[in-house]
Amino acid sequence: MDAKKILEVINTYREYFKEVNIAQSDFPHKLTVRDKEQVLAHCHGMLDKMEKLVKKERTEKAFRWLGFIQGCLWSTGQFPLEDLKNHNRPDSPD
Repeated sequence: MDAKKILEVINTYREYFKEVNIAQSDFPHKLTVRDKEQVLAHCHGMLDKMEKLVKKERTEKAFRWLGFIQGCLWSTGQFPLEDLKNHNRPDSPD
């Protein structure tokens, strides 16, 4: 996965969060989440920061964050694993 693909996946998730009306937040790291909306809002809030990481060529950190977000999306029932895997696949050459 290259920087262009990471940005594409970020935009996919940004659009999804907007579509399902999930706000952005920066959840306090020392607190425990109580519901899936808090989890998803935190993930939505991470997307802008991830975009900056990619632009600074800090792709390894962006990959870790992407994995975290995808784990949250799966565990809260937003996407099946197959969809999440397909989001990361390279675009077909067609």
